[in-house]
Amino acid sequence: MGSSLAEATELKNKGNDAFKKQDWPEAVEWYTRAIEAYGKEPSFYTNRAQDANKAIELDPSNVKAYYRRASANTAILHHREALEDWKLVVKKAPGDATAKIRKTECEKIVKRDAFLKAIEVEDAPSAAEGLDVEHMAVDPSYDGAKLGKEMTLEFIEDMIERFKNGKKLARKYVFQIILAVMDIVKKEPTMVEVDIDGGQEITVCGDTHGQYFDLMEIFRLAGKPTEEHMFLFNGDFVDRGSWSTEIALLLYAYKWLYPTRFFLNRGNHETDDMNRMYGFEGECRAKYTERVFKLFSESFSALPLATLIGKKYFVLHGGLFSDDKVTLDDVRKLDRFKQRQPGQSGLMMEMLWTDPQTQPGRGPSKRGVGLQFGPDVTKRFCETNNLEAIIRSHEVRMEGYEVEHDGKCITVFSAPHYCDSTGNKGAFIKIDPEYKLKFTQFDAVPHPNIKPMAYASNGLQGLI
Repeated sequence: MGSSLAEATELKNKGNDAFKKQDWPEAVEWYTRAIEAYGKEPSFYTNRAQDANKAIELDPSNVKAYYRRASANTAILHHREALEDWKLVVKKAPGDATAKIRKTECEKIVKRDAFLKAIEVEDAPSAAEGLDVEHMAVDPSYDGAKLGKEMTLEFIEDMIERFKNGKKLARKYVFQIILAVMDIVKKEPTMVEVDIDGGQEITVCGDTHGQYFDLMEIFRLAGKPTEEHMFLFNGDFVDRGSWSTEIALLLYAYKWLYPTRFFLNRGNHETDDMNRMYGFEGECRAKYTERVFKLFSESFSALPLATLIGKKYFVLHGGLFSDDKVTLDDVRKLDRFKQRQPGQSGLMMEMLWTDPQTQPGRGPSKRGVGLQFGPDVTKRFCETNNLEAIIRSHEVRMEGYEVEHDGKCITVFSAPHYCDSTGNKGAFIKIDPEYKLKFTQFDAVPHPNIKPMAYASNGLQGLI
């Protein structure tokens, strides 16, 4: 703690260098060390958006700190808090055109959210009500494979090629796929339990975030799903990347074809508020219809929250809990249908939002939602539930995956060069009948010239 300002500034500069190389985790590490070395300099805190409060406490006139806090609150959908800060930024820096745009967008979102809340109905009818898919016509100009009452491998192979070529599915088939999968996942438990028999394997993938062409690379390297080759996609299929409908429909088609061999966990981006901000709702509207989004939304809220593989690996999108007393039995008993959206507290929110930390115990989330859990928390959870490890996703890892907490916490992230800006590798994990893990890293592949967040709310275009 006795370090000088000069030494701490040198640490901060190393963070800036890492930031320029788009190595975000290393940048945060250097910024954290700078703060630990000299905690009285406000500018150090503005480099980590979650520390903007401290920067403002040290220097209430620090415009950059208000800007960072507004950006952070916008990103985690705390729009009312963000709007107050955007107003302050515009007042203190009236020449900042970007801040004015963000303020205007934030005002629109606050009004929209208020309107949606006002018209919200607790027991709203399903978007499927009155939808006569059976008698819906397919346009005669549609040049793809036909879909009958059951999914076929031929149809999936055709849709893979259609999506590669920028083509869409007939709307009737989109409705059929979503409705069929919604019916399947509603019957699954909150925690699906699967064993790997001889001759089988399971491939576990993390976030894909609408990066369809990188999903194709996963299937090229890992092999496509079959009865013997199971898959688990661990949430965040959609948002940010601009081929989210393609990924969601393809994963759903495989789920329909292999209902007991292909598994989908819900992520924090399979939720309405995130989909409205980060592109999936806009993409559904642009490529199909508002009703398609509403059906996807219903199906997302029915997805399982976790998968237990061989009673050894607990796989969920975010991470562990605020209470050590929570066990796998509590997850089994969790009624995920009581609330469609995760809210700001409770087991569902924690399963979708929490992150690991290096220090023991629990700490506040750097996201502003959920919490962070240390290696001791993971160790106790694994010992209590006789687990080898937890497998989670939810965070970019520069190498595509990371094994931490003494091997008990494994993060896998499957969207390489995330948002066309991060430079990270992607990864997936194969688990064999002996329950051994094999990690495969891969690089991003070229894709058509459509930028990430193409369908997102305008206020988030610069907050990737």
